[in-house]
Amino acid sequence: MSIEGVTNRGPVNMTEGIDKSKRRFLTTATTVVGGIGAGFASVPFIMSMQPSAKTQAAGAPVEVDISKLEYGQKVTYKWRGKPVWIVRRTETNLADLLTLNAKLRDPDSQVEQQPNYAQNPTRSIKPEYLVVIGICTHLGCSPSYVKENDPHDLGSDWKGGFFCPCHGSFFDLAGRVYEGVPAPTNLVVPPHAYLSDTRILVGVDPQEGVA
Repeated sequence: MSIEGVTNRGPVNMTEGIDKSKRRFLTTATTVVGGIGAGFASVPFIMSMQPSAKTQAAGAPVEVDISKLEYGQKVTYKWRGKPVWIVRRTETNLADLLTLNAKLRDPDSQVEQQPNYAQNPTRSIKPEYLVVIGICTHLGCSPSYVKENDPHDLGSDWKGGFFCPCHGSFFDLAGRVYEGVPAPTNLVVPPHAYLSDTRILVGVDPQEGVA
């Protein structure tokens, strides 16, 4: 084979193979880097879908598990920086509520301290569970939960409820204020909805959405 025979095929580009390899490498590298970049870019997007600490502090709904709450017990959760009490009432508690109207300032909850669906004798969606903000409506103290059988000096006719030690206001187990005490209104019932028999979402009105 003569040199002429080789050169007759046209000039041989010695960098062609290298350039193709470079192009393949750059294409692959760009794809990988782009994929990684897209992955990192998706992280802020995904995180932006979660409620921020600021949003939660401003009042994001709070999900509560009441599956282990026993009769007579109270649990406390925080919503909008305020304590939310959930009390599981007994049948006796519910029957006692019906006997207290004459002693209460607003037994029928005429003052709007609760959503419409809680304007009833038990001030609740489900009679068994009271959901209420644990702040006295007088000057903002947090009352104590005092059951009927707890040691107390609240009188022999005390049926259980909440006593504010700051200025002596009383509330029954529906959060209704007694007559003749400094607190002017019933305790506030926050908007809430049941996700199931054992889970409550505080901060969501089932009729209007997020409060």
